[in-house]
Amino acid sequence: MEDRVTHDKYGLGRVVEVERDAVFVDFGTRKVRIPAPYAKLFPL
Repeated sequence: MEDRVTHDKYGLGRVVEVERDAVFVDFGTRKVRIPAPYAKLFPL
């Protein structure tokens, strides 16, 4: 999965893994686990 997303704090990234209650997003300088309901995360 390589969905592009944007986050209010981290900026542009791509989803690298999906769990039942969270997603892992690679923002280039770091990978962040964002729990559901994915606040501040928007698909592009």
